[in-house]
Amino acid sequence: MLDSHFRKEEFKKSVKENVKMLYRKTLDEASQEQIFQAVSLAVKDVVIDNWLLTQKQYEKDDPKIVYYLSMEFLMGRALGNNLINLCAYKEVKEALDELGLDLNTIEDQEPDPALGNGGLGRLAACFLDSLATLGYCAYGCGIRYHYGLFKQKIENGYQVEVPDNWLKDGYPFELRRPEYAKEVKFGGYVRVEYDPATGRNNFIQEGYQSVRAVPYDMPIVGYNNKIVNTLRIWDAEAISEFQLDLFDKGDYRKAVEAENLAKNICDVLYPNDNHYAGKELRLKQQYFFISASIQAAIAKFKKKHSDIHDLPKKVTFQLNDTHPTMTVAELMRILLDEEKLEWDDAWDITTHTCAYTNHTIMAEALEKWPIELFSKLLPRVYQIIEEINRRFIEEINQKYPGNQEKVRKMAIIYDGQVKMAHLAIAGGYSVNGVARLHTEILKKQELKDFYEMYPEKFNNKTNGITQRRFMVHANPLLTEWITDHIGDKWITDLPQLAKLKVYADDKKAQQEFMNIKYQNKVRLAKYILEHNGIEVDPNSIFDVQVKRLHEYKRQLMNILHVMYLYNQIKEHPERDFYPRTFIFGAKAAAGYRRAKLTIKLINSVADVINNDASINGKLKVVFIENYRVSNAEIIFAAADVSEQISTASKEASGTGNMKFMLNGALTVGTMDGANVEIVEEVGEENAFIFGLSSDEVINYENNGGYDPMQYFNNDPDIRNVLMQLINGTYSNGDFEMFREIYDSLLLNTNCSDRADTYFILADFKSYADAQRRVEEAYRDEAGWAKKALLNTACSGKFSSDRTIQQYVDEIWHLDKVTIED
Repeated sequence: MLDSHFRKEEFKKSVKENVKMLYRKTLDEASQEQIFQAVSLAVKDVVIDNWLLTQKQYEKDDPKIVYYLSMEFLMGRALGNNLINLCAYKEVKEALDELGLDLNTIEDQEPDPALGNGGLGRLAACFLDSLATLGYCAYGCGIRYHYGLFKQKIENGYQVEVPDNWLKDGYPFELRRPEYAKEVKFGGYVRVEYDPATGRNNFIQEGYQSVRAVPYDMPIVGYNNKIVNTLRIWDAEAISEFQLDLFDKGDYRKAVEAENLAKNICDVLYPNDNHYAGKELRLKQQYFFISASIQAAIAKFKKKHSDIHDLPKKVTFQLNDTHPTMTVAELMRILLDEEKLEWDDAWDITTHTCAYTNHTIMAEALEKWPIELFSKLLPRVYQIIEEINRRFIEEINQKYPGNQEKVRKMAIIYDGQVKMAHLAIAGGYSVNGVARLHTEILKKQELKDFYEMYPEKFNNKTNGITQRRFMVHANPLLTEWITDHIGDKWITDLPQLAKLKVYADDKKAQQEFMNIKYQNKVRLAKYILEHNGIEVDPNSIFDVQVKRLHEYKRQLMNILHVMYLYNQIKEHPERDFYPRTFIFGAKAAAGYRRAKLTIKLINSVADVINNDASINGKLKVVFIENYRVSNAEIIFAAADVSEQISTASKEASGTGNMKFMLNGALTVGTMDGANVEIVEEVGEENAFIFGLSSDEVINYENNGGYDPMQYFNNDPDIRNVLMQLINGTYSNGDFEMFREIYDSLLLNTNCSDRADTYFILADFKSYADAQRRVEEAYRDEAGWAKKALLNTACSGKFSSDRTIQQYVDEIWHLDKVTIED
């Protein structure tokens, strides 16, 4: 149907047939959701043809495979993206128009697959898109969460978490593959049995509970190259069937025990772990998908290769953060216990097959597990980690004799905890950061001791994004404009956007560029009116901060600044103030109290400001509920200002910053993460940089000397804003509602070493000044248009295609595959 030319009539017929077969309805009778399913199956038909072609080519070429292991894959909707990568979007839109159907409405029926949460999962999704587009053999491996993290509702200004039941109507782009199911074992004990024939001890796990891991495969369509790779997400099913005899005897709980064990594993992403059961469930999830993925990878390898020692030549496991670190120990378990290798051989294979991406500078996010929990749940894996640790400490002692401090800092097991990042570094051949600044901080600070011991393992891979989703799909108007001016090669070669620089001073180009921005703002304004009931002015500055809610990302500083601006407008009504719309979108982790209180504060400030007629609409505040990939696409395209205001040294990279830049928004930011490289590319005159440097922040953290009270005492503007947190201004007279936020900024509490942990007050006036510069720049229409256009023109470096090619060249060493016609 989509060979050299699109066969429209065949496609239309296929859609009608699918509606009839699935629902016993005609097209006129079918609901929009049913039409979405029917259209998706017609597209899936074409995708599967290419999937089969790809598998056939891989069988023939036997390329090296990367398994990208991640707890999260934030894929976004598949229908539109698949059509774009099949180069059939316009044709399918026309065919559906002829049937009286609207493709945009159909796309809106698709739920976002609830398989991720933040930047980590979205990066994994971009990487899969780039791997397929560049023609490399890759599997994404993760978990088929039934309810994701949660669907966010805002009720009375508070975040409320409800299950994200994305699978309730069935998901058309997945395939259940029970023939590849694997058994995963938990608990029990390890029996050691001496085998006189081989002279080895055999380790046998007994008394365990187990589940069946069943893979569901999703196609990852490469752009215009017929390559379709696979995202394999594992679901858990009971090994033993429902026990009718126990049920008949009245033991209902025991009858479904095995089913419940299986069901719980895949219910939610990141179950709340501030209690033992939550910790245990997280650890189960991690081992579950890692064990299944490694078993499957080795089974696939052995189909074609008889010598397990060749595994590193044909397979690489990339660990996306510390969650998949169990790969090191599980691969060792399989090599030792099932392949019967000696320790040194198994370790040599493992340390040439596993590679680790570090995603965080925050020490508390480097996972640690209590020994008691770990050894009980995974007894054999724990034994192996103990032995890895024993040998690793020997290695440390050889290199640094008598240096107990080194052992304390580097041991994999210490102080009653298993330290997963340490296991990943010891057990892998590569450790990479995700932006140049981040990698340097890892080498000099967080992982300094490991860098001194293994400098050759450390490298940087600055993150990137796929332009196919975040421009071609998200911003069709700008896509068309760019292609009219420089051709379409940029869709697979983003640095081609540099050719737009010649238009930066062209009045006509500036006008067209800003008109497209205006139309995208109108589209977002319509979404906001529909979902929030708030009217916003597309002629105002759209100032946007959308990302996970965490204190270091400083959404709090943003809303405190909004409060400051509101005070200024009220105090100086005569001033000419350029209208602003501040847009927030963020989920806070269910157990993260202060982050959730920040959401309440944003919504409370919005209520007051949006209902104050006296300011004549000069200021609006909007919190977009349930921020996710599908509404992100509309938001990025419409933003004028990109808020990237994390405390310098805390954000590893950021990728939202790149999506905003690509779509022509200007960055207000600290010199943190990838902001540093963005400013290098676009020039400091085309961004608004403020705040402490990473060196200044690190110096304060290491040496002390920061006192937020001096800002409170000496700056009446700051004092006024902070007092409004506790004088009822935004809480209907409730003085205590935001007391915790006030205290966190000024008082040393149990929650952190010092008040204002993330230096909000230190950076506040510098931030306010950057925002004044934004207003000044925006008033100069031609100047702003030039800056916006240059942001798009200079974003070529930040494609995930570039990032993936660097992984391939410097870490994975994969073979490129072309589908032979």
